Amino acid sequence: MNLIKLLVTALGVVLPGIALAQEPGAGQMGVMGQIIFFAGFILIFYLLIWRPQSKRAKEHKALMSGLNKGDEIVTSGGVAGKITKVGDDFIAVEIADNVEVKVQKAAVAAALPKGTLKDI
Repeated sequence: MNLIKLLVTALGVVLPGIALAQEPGAGQMGVMGQIIFFAGFILIFYLLIWRPQSKRAKEHKALMSGLNKGDEIVTSGGVAGKITKVGDDFIAVEIADNVEVKVQKAAVAAALPKGTLKDI
């Protein structure tokens, strides 16, 4: 056990000295290298995060604007029903016979194909 502690202590003392013993300027990027690295980072950020998110937001906005009376939907809470009334910000959804709930349009997760509620 003491041998392991001694070895860890020795490595802790020696490794920083090895890291500092590099030649001056070795491993450093120039200004052009930094610009290319930064541009690559921004490109990866755009391709992996921003573009897919804006695509999903555009699809959801199109879904909300295309809601009509009689459409079958599922809310983000998992409630499935048929739209009975459409307003500016809210819709009325019939979830059972003579049972309606008012839901924000933004809470609609997906539009279902006609006849899906009969199969459930």
